[in-house]
Formats: sequence, structure tokens, C-alpha cells
Amino acid sequence: MSIDLDRTRPIWRQVAAAVVERIEDGTYPTGSRVPSVVELSAEFGVAASTAQKVLAHLKAEGLVRAEVGLGTFVEDRRRD
Repeated sequence: MSIDLDRTRPIWRQVAAAVVERIEDGTYPTGSRVPSVVELSAEFGVAASTAQKVLAHLKAEGLVRAEVGLGTFVEDRRRD
């Protein structure tokens, strides 16, 4: 499920928006693993550094949490 990236806007923001949309629509439910850097890079055809920036942004926004050696998972936002 790839998206067409608009080269006039920051690519990492477009990829992040696609992942956020998937979190919101339940494609990636709370507690589920989101794609890794390698998986995001392959799916969207972006550099690994771009995929890392996406995951770092989502973590900073509190949407995901990283677990060393396990992956990145959707955070439960209902705890607020």
C-alpha cells in the first residue's frame, strides 16, 4: 500500500502523515508494531535516513514508542 509522494513538500512529512493515517484508521492498532526503517524505506522508496526521521518524529509526538531489539509500536493515547 504505497502512496504517490509529492516532490514539492518534505518527503518525510508525507510518509509520517501516511503512517499517522494508518494509526488513526486502525491499520496499525494500539500496541501493534509499525514498519521498521528498512520496511518504510522499501515501501515508500525513500532513504533510510528519511524513514528514521519519520519514526523519530512520531516518537516525539507520542504516537509510537521504541523498544530496543523489538521494534516500534503504536502508543496508547487514551492514557491522557
